[in-house]
Amino acid sequence: MQATTLDVTAIRKDFPILQRKVNGYPLVYLDNAATSQTPRQVIDVIVDYYSRYNANIHRGVHALSQEATDAYEQAREKIRSHFNAAHSHEIIFTSGTTEAINLVANGFSSLLAEGDEILVSAMEHHSNIVPWQMLCERNGAKLRVIPMNQQGELEMDTYREMLSGKTKLVFCNHISNALGTINPVEEIIRLAHDSGAAVLIDGAQAAPHLKADMQQLDVDFYTVSAHKLCGPTGVGMLYGKEEWLRKLPPYKGGGEMIAEVTFEKTTYADLPHKFEAGTPNIAGGIAFGAALDYLNAIGMEAIARYEQELLAYATQKLQEIEGLRIYGTAADKTSVISFNIDGIHPYDIGTLLDKMGIAVRTGHHCAQPIMDFYQIPGTVRASFCFYNSIEEIDRLVEGVKKAKDMLL
Repeated sequence: MQATTLDVTAIRKDFPILQRKVNGYPLVYLDNAATSQTPRQVIDVIVDYYSRYNANIHRGVHALSQEATDAYEQAREKIRSHFNAAHSHEIIFTSGTTEAINLVANGFSSLLAEGDEILVSAMEHHSNIVPWQMLCERNGAKLRVIPMNQQGELEMDTYREMLSGKTKLVFCNHISNALGTINPVEEIIRLAHDSGAAVLIDGAQAAPHLKADMQQLDVDFYTVSAHKLCGPTGVGMLYGKEEWLRKLPPYKGGGEMIAEVTFEKTTYADLPHKFEAGTPNIAGGIAFGAALDYLNAIGMEAIARYEQELLAYATQKLQEIEGLRIYGTAADKTSVISFNIDGIHPYDIGTLLDKMGIAVRTGHHCAQPIMDFYQIPGTVRASFCFYNSIEEIDRLVEGVKKAKDMLL
């Protein structure tokens, strides 16, 4: 198979880390669902910030502060445009998806009452389970789980039956980090709204593979981490409809999120600053915008087509290995393959692959309920990005075969 939709050779030259060796072998990086690699174009933006105009934002009249503020707010506008939010003030900078989810959960703790119901899917990352459990413990709301089938798809008929007047919130990932399943979020959102419930979609795994349109989805909240899409760690965004962001109380108190402070009373700043207390990750925010520029220059549709080619090729080749089982065979999925080989612990396979310079993830991938569903300790997860090549998949397949021969 020859993939021709992208000039992968040229793209790979943008990523310095892909030129290194691990254990004497050229690096094959297939842990992209955990974090993607960073192109030089984004690295240069970070270096440029700290080299030329490092200053705090929104607070200074001097030139450096103005330049930093302009660059940071331009990045917010890039994010708004990429995700097609109606207003830039609906984009809240966070430290990542986990903080964004906790921000919403904290806000809803004052809006829910005992007996209210929260629906969450069975294939969630721990970051979209634990905050809601904590919320339910505080106010007596009930957490209910939308089940999934053996293919790793949500049981939508059961979801429809679960919705009721008690349902106040529905939470679901757009794409499963452990299985690669692309969930039918448009239908999930529409049905929830028909029942009067708000919806948060965890877009951390979706953002690298597709371009989610906030207005088309009509979603209430959507979360993204920059490090999943060629940006830096420690920065992400929460999209929230203006009406919801105005209802939620501030998540953190401090500088920047205030309008006026006295010892008697504090009033809060307008959106988005109401939720952005303290000095933010300024360089990270600017680089987040640069990462979106990089991806859009390549083209998200071209990226999606190529990654589907990688997925199809890798699936075919891995399925030829006797005793190998793939978990997550949804009809609609992205470039993630979780697998095990009969009689071998996933950690052992991952360790031997690392000796061959091949980076994969092993374990439960912060989605332990999925592993419990399949009654396994974890999986080997190979996750592909647009800078991966067919040759790298061939090395993965040969590495798995060698590991199997050594361990059985």
